[in-house]
Amino acid sequence: MKASSAGRLSSFKRIVIKIGSSLLVDRRDGLKTAWLQSLADDIGVLRQNGHEILIVSSGAIALGRGLLGLKGTRLKLEESQAAAAAGQIALSRAYHDTLERHGIQAGQILLTLSDTEERRRYLNARATIDTLLRLGAVPIINENDTVATSEIRYGDNDRLAARVATMMACDLLILLSDIDGLYSAPPASDPDARFIEQVDAITPQIEAMAGDAGTELSRGGMVTKIEAGRIATAGGTGMVIASGKTLNPIRHIMENERATWFKASGNPVTSRKKWIAGQLAKSGSLHLDAGAEQALLSGKSLLPAGVKKITGQFTRGDVVALVNGDGIEIGRGLVAYDSEQAAAICGLKSSEIEAVLGFAGRSEMIHRDDLALRPKDGQDETEAQ
Repeated sequence: MKASSAGRLSSFKRIVIKIGSSLLVDRRDGLKTAWLQSLADDIGVLRQNGHEILIVSSGAIALGRGLLGLKGTRLKLEESQAAAAAGQIALSRAYHDTLERHGIQAGQILLTLSDTEERRRYLNARATIDTLLRLGAVPIINENDTVATSEIRYGDNDRLAARVATMMACDLLILLSDIDGLYSAPPASDPDARFIEQVDAITPQIEAMAGDAGTELSRGGMVTKIEAGRIATAGGTGMVIASGKTLNPIRHIMENERATWFKASGNPVTSRKKWIAGQLAKSGSLHLDAGAEQALLSGKSLLPAGVKKITGQFTRGDVVALVNGDGIEIGRGLVAYDSEQAAAICGLKSSEIEAVLGFAGRSEMIHRDDLALRPKDGQDETEAQ
């Protein structure tokens, strides 16, 4: 596959690839090294074509249970956690070694769903992943199964991948599966099942088509994939379910081989900004000078230097109002500092933050991706963003 061969993925800049356990790990032989190497080849081509790649990978438990000699089809919670602890080391090493052949650095991120939903942890996780991407690394993301407080289900990474995709404003989520897409009924039990090439909206009829396509190593069936599709598409991220059973699975998608495509609702940034703008409760207000207002209107982030005054009590990640010199609310955003910290650094240059707070904080009071400006008269909501 040549570096210029972008194919059907050419319009998607930032892509999440979710990999199921059964694709990556064989119960008898362990890690499927040849398959992983072929995936790395595909990622290398995508990177050469200018795509940013994130990987959400299952497989730690499936790999660890073999390393620890755990038998049986169902593990106890503590056994699953132990398997995850052992398997995660081996899995991370495999990704590191395989991607390094292409000059790509991998970075491990362990998350739980709450890390993508609780605002402060959400901002920390997003900043870390964004920095890895900016530095040219490929984040390898997995659920933090070693500290799970409820029984671990392998299908959770479908939903986690969708959360990551919306959190990082990704354009596309690829779910590599042991099935090549969505059918009108489970194809294993219904020979008349019809393949669905495109889903414009996830309706009750689409949900009813989801059957259990799971295996012993990957119990998350089509139900979790449809749930992931609902999360992703509502957040402005398109999704595709494709077979990962062959070598070079991404190449097959690029060459337009059979897969089910789910249409996004809007785009990731616009959908995220609509969510921010729609928050009824605000925790405080940032009062801006004229220069800061103009900077926001031109698409820039809000820096501490442009903030004249802080009102209200808020914590990092809360929704705050942005108020101009005339006392008019011009938008809302997710603030990067607690109110006390914000008050201490308002009016200062970003280079002065560390001297005041004692640590090198974020240079932006609110990042532009976390800002939703109100449209002016005669301007629609999309233009305002």
